[in-house]
Amino acid sequence: MGKLPAHGRYEHSSIFSRPAYDWPGGKRLAVYFALGIEHYAFNEGLVEDLVPGVPAPDVLNTSWREYGNRVGAWRVLNAFTQYKLPLSILLNTAVYEEAPDLMAACSKAGCEMIAHGYSNSETLAGRSEADEAAYIRSVTEDILKAEGTPPTGWSSPWIAETMATPDILAEAGYGYLLDWIMDDQPVWLKTRTRPILAVPYSHDLNDSSTVMGRNVLARDFADMIVDQFDEMLASSSDAPQVMPVILHSFISGQPFRLKALRRAIEHMMAHCDRVWFTMPGAIASHIMSMQSAHEPS
Repeated sequence: MGKLPAHGRYEHSSIFSRPAYDWPGGKRLAVYFALGIEHYAFNEGLVEDLVPGVPAPDVLNTSWREYGNRVGAWRVLNAFTQYKLPLSILLNTAVYEEAPDLMAACSKAGCEMIAHGYSNSETLAGRSEADEAAYIRSVTEDILKAEGTPPTGWSSPWIAETMATPDILAEAGYGYLLDWIMDDQPVWLKTRTRPILAVPYSHDLNDSSTVMGRNVLARDFADMIVDQFDEMLASSSDAPQVMPVILHSFISGQPFRLKALRRAIEHMMAHCDRVWFTMPGAIASHIMSMQSAHEPS
């Protein structure tokens, strides 16, 4: 039998057999929170639905999503400011046009802006290389214009790539991406020009795929975060690890879900002497600064 088709971006590697290293301050567990701040076209394109199957024009789901940028994101941003925790933004750049006051507040809070396409009504899937490169360039320029510096990280809308996405991102100057979920440590991906880093991302500690996709209750989602944290903190003595928590403004920005999330955050903060609370860009920078990190594993 022939060998199965493979993407060829990285080789197999078992996490506990790799050389160990530390995060800053000698810590072994890095935790980051990323908040999806998104914008959707009205009545067309892809959607995130609270109630599927509503006939057009879908006022119910449209207004539920828009709650995120009007209210939910503010609740989450205020909570993280209160806790003095870093917060990264998975940003649809259409939000610069739709909710400029929200983006100004995120910038003032020191949030890292991670490019997440122009809108979540569309994806990269099916695009030609030329069209995809132009799309990524346009999103990059939107963030550069607004923030004064280009984004270093990319997260594809709906985590949908083409076969060339890592290649195009590397050629566009990106240092890392969040689409690949195969590891608890950053992994170098091969591209046709230079390596690009895959920083861990989560579809389990993710309020969209878990709370909405699997109907998990808010308190159970908080328990998942706590249990993941406890287990990873214990095993990080054997291997440094990254724990992502992925939130969305219109989901975790609902007060009852934020209340449950606060419980999980406060549990983690009780161990702050052993944990690096950070952002994906800082994780990528730390890996890139290590002498052994300049070649893909």
